[in-house]
Amino acid sequence: MTIAVLTIIAYLFGALPFGLLVAKSRGIDIRQQGSGNIGATNVFRCVGKGWGIFTLILDALKGFVPAFVFPKLATLDPEYGVLFGFAAIIGHSFPVYLKFKGGKGVATSAGMLLGVAPLAVGVGSICWVVCMVASRYVSLSSIIAAVAVAISVWIQDEGMAVNIALTILAMLVVWLHRANIKRLLNGTESRFGKKKEAKV
Repeated sequence: MTIAVLTIIAYLFGALPFGLLVAKSRGIDIRQQGSGNIGATNVFRCVGKGWGIFTLILDALKGFVPAFVFPKLATLDPEYGVLFGFAAIIGHSFPVYLKFKGGKGVATSAGMLLGVAPLAVGVGSICWVVCMVASRYVSLSSIIAAVAVAISVWIQDEGMAVNIALTILAMLVVWLHRANIKRLLNGTESRFGKKKEAKV
């Protein structure tokens, strides 16, 4: 298969709305519950812990499979995994199946990172956990983790393609959380674990 075909497949794979499908299997339209987001966090809140974790794994696989597996199947340079993984993230965030209204792409981004820069995943994960424990803000933790990953790959020098791609990815994550940033600055963002949650 050509690089263009694999990129399209990666996008379509990433666009699969696993959160919506998992919630619907339990009789819930996740778009009408909680934050209205189709991501794992909202599934966790509205459907249950186990289903949220299951969705998280599925969303992460959407990034990992294109980034790690596709280049091997097509005998391409591993750096092409960045392209395929990025296409999957775009698919998750702007899915053609849902009129381009998707999730924030954090789990899918983590999966892609695991495929192309596993050490950066460790850095990002540590930052996410520390921020989450200290603040209980999922959105803030995700933003800090994304920025930490971008800084990490430049320090580690994972290669220009990876460095630039993950910097763009961090910028995308921040942009997708722009409403959360506004609420954080206004002091109206809800902490994880409360009954009433703001959109994340």
